Amino acid sequence: MPRQSIIMGDEPVRTTMPRYTAWVLWVSLSLLSCGLPAQAKAQQPPIVPRVKSNLPDAQGTGASAGEQLPDQRLSGSISGIIVDQTGAPDAGARVRLSREDQSPDQEVLSGDDGRFSFANVAPGPFQLTITSAGFATQASSGILQSGETYTVPQIALALATAVTEVRVIPSPTEVAEDQIKVQEKQRVLGVVPNFYVSYEHHALPLTSKQKFELAWKTTVDPVTFGVTGVIAGIQQAQNDFSGYGQGAQGYAKRYGASYADVVTGTLIGGAVLPSLLKQDPRYFYKGSGSKRSRILYAIANSVICKGDDGHWQANYSGILGSFAAGGISNLYYPAKDRGAELTFENTLIGIGESAAVNLLQEFLIRKLTPNVPNHEPASP
Repeated sequence: MPRQSIIMGDEPVRTTMPRYTAWVLWVSLSLLSCGLPAQAKAQQPPIVPRVKSNLPDAQGTGASAGEQLPDQRLSGSISGIIVDQTGAPDAGARVRLSREDQSPDQEVLSGDDGRFSFANVAPGPFQLTITSAGFATQASSGILQSGETYTVPQIALALATAVTEVRVIPSPTEVAEDQIKVQEKQRVLGVVPNFYVSYEHHALPLTSKQKFELAWKTTVDPVTFGVTGVIAGIQQAQNDFSGYGQGAQGYAKRYGASYADVVTGTLIGGAVLPSLLKQDPRYFYKGSGSKRSRILYAIANSVICKGDDGHWQANYSGILGSFAAGGISNLYYPAKDRGAELTFENTLIGIGESAAVNLLQEFLIRKLTPNVPNHEPASP
């Protein structure tokens, strides 16, 4: 029989088996190769699907079961000591703990040894605010790590800056001066002086200097000069005090006499005697009550006045001032018009003029005087 070659592996194997024998062998090998896969599959262990887990692999390269996980945050504590400038412990200081996470603030008081502490504090940035009586507010901040026992550096309180509150209370003299400044702006129709009227019933009394100041400003006011000129002109037209004559010389004498009456009456009755007798020369506007009571009040004020002590009393200053001015007028009026008659006449005229002016003050002049301050009702 011819020989056949069978290739097995890389080397050809030569055999001398008969043809049919080779065919049987080939069939057997084919059947065997068909059965091997099934047998291999039967002997292969089952594949278990691997489930992904967040737990670390104890046998892998991850963290061990005893290690802390990154998302675990342990509470800690914060403590410290507070002292004053001398280094002595400050007891009773108020310590406030504030957090950036908007959690509620915590407060504690330092003990007798100046120590304070906060327990169970979540980790993260924090701020301490320390306040104590007599000391300036102090602040301290830091960052608490997870599970940390944080000790704040010693906090030394500084003395609080002394704050001195100065209340400037004007003196009675200054208040009275301010009230005079207001009175000196009072003008009937914005022109005629109305200085000797107070629309403040509780106005403070004037000093002697202020009484002279008010009298002087009244006598040198331009309106005073103008009114005196009008009076002198009327006297000349009626030929009053004929001893002065007529013409420019007569007018000048009448003008001088009228102005002298104003000056002497104002200075003596409004400054000299009020200073000596401690009386107030001003008229205190009533402005309330019945018309009858106001009329009686205005007339009465021609013979009564308010003292510097606030009590009503006889107006010795005004009455004696009129007598003094009338007596002095005997020095410059014509000889035939001098004497006691002139003195009493000028005194009575002065009292009557005062009553008439007071009535005008009570019912008319205030309405004609702009920028009048508010007032409290007066009572006789």
